Amino acid sequence: MDTNLEQKIKGIFQQQKVFYKTNQTKDIEFRKAQLRKFREVFLQHTDALCEALDTDLGKSRKEAEYVEIQIVISELDYLLENVDEWAKPTPVPSKPHPSGAEIVSKVTYQPYGVTYIIGPFNYPVQLTFSPLIGALIAGNTAIIKPSENTPHVAQVLEDIIRKSFDESYVAVIQGAIEENTLLLSLPFDYIFFTGSPNVGKIVMKAAAEQLIPVTLELGGKSPTIVHKDADLDKAVARISYGKWINCGQTCVAPDYIYIHESVKDAFIEKFKANLDTTYEGESLGKIGKIVSQNQIKHLAGYLDAAPEKVIYGGKYDLETRHFGATVMDNITWDDQVMQQEIFGPILPILTYSDIEEALEEINNRPKPLALYIFTENQELADYVLHHTTSGDAEINSAIIHVGSHYLPFGGVGTSGMGKYHGKFSFECFSHSRSVLQVK
Repeated sequence: MDTNLEQKIKGIFQQQKVFYKTNQTKDIEFRKAQLRKFREVFLQHTDALCEALDTDLGKSRKEAEYVEIQIVISELDYLLENVDEWAKPTPVPSKPHPSGAEIVSKVTYQPYGVTYIIGPFNYPVQLTFSPLIGALIAGNTAIIKPSENTPHVAQVLEDIIRKSFDESYVAVIQGAIEENTLLLSLPFDYIFFTGSPNVGKIVMKAAAEQLIPVTLELGGKSPTIVHKDADLDKAVARISYGKWINCGQTCVAPDYIYIHESVKDAFIEKFKANLDTTYEGESLGKIGKIVSQNQIKHLAGYLDAAPEKVIYGGKYDLETRHFGATVMDNITWDDQVMQQEIFGPILPILTYSDIEEALEEINNRPKPLALYIFTENQELADYVLHHTTSGDAEINSAIIHVGSHYLPFGGVGTSGMGKYHGKFSFECFSHSRSVLQVK
């Protein structure tokens, strides 16, 4: 690494350490004022963000505004509206003192200090700025490293941060593995990472060496169960939306469909019809771009391993990075496409006849980030939720839980650790300090 860049990164880190010690970030009004300025600058860059998202990921203006910009604004407004209440000490009951003296107990909330936020490429605005505003509303400072895989978006993010904050409070460091390695060697007070489980292990290992607390938002093969009593029209429409948005590059996208054998054929016909009408069939470019040519080749490998199982789509263009919506049938757990998270617009279909056997197969795999069950039987839905584990779950729906600031979002096991969004973001980036006073 260039010596000047190394000194710059370490210098910014030290500036933030010094600034945090002034205690300015502990003032609630300071936090709110800073985030209101950020909100204004952020919205001024809507056009630039949408153009960059189109260039890097092929996102339409409508999709970019909804899943990247408006989700951040909605989350930010909710935090600004409620932080005064959340930040108040919480009185709790006290156990009797041996002497009979009066005891007062409460829980207070302190920021951790200087945080490091590592953003992903798939939703480079939402999944970088949502953790950021959580860190700031809780009173921390932050250094952000956007994904190097979406360079046009990363530059706009840096412009927004530079115009919103002093770098002693919030700063952006561009770069890849070398820069990230240096940053992970610094004694941050908290690290928030969104990305793959493999990189998550590297982050956690680096944090463990310095006992730095972490939140890891990872991924996994999120199962989508379609039972024999499901409303197939609703299931088709909702699974399609969840799978094809952002060209399948969504950590909570339905990774595969596990469908009751008695309704598989009807489901597939409806699914194909939905693709033909909603996504213009096998036309390329209608669901966005894959982030890189290497990922295109990786996805194509799944098709090459079992070409006879592709029943829809399968087309891609290496140069333009387009990959069409693809469906694979007669899939088994031994197929290559079932060995890891797909993270692209390929949807494998497996069948079951006994829900108990299906749940056993799911439970034999690593715990997923999300689980979806489509059924009209509430008792069955509750049974599935009771007998499985996942970061989060939805009944008769897919992926929309991510957009709610009323629900905690996060994984479990290999799909991640820690929850955020809304009040849970404030709690994520706050140390809960117990205070007991004897009078």
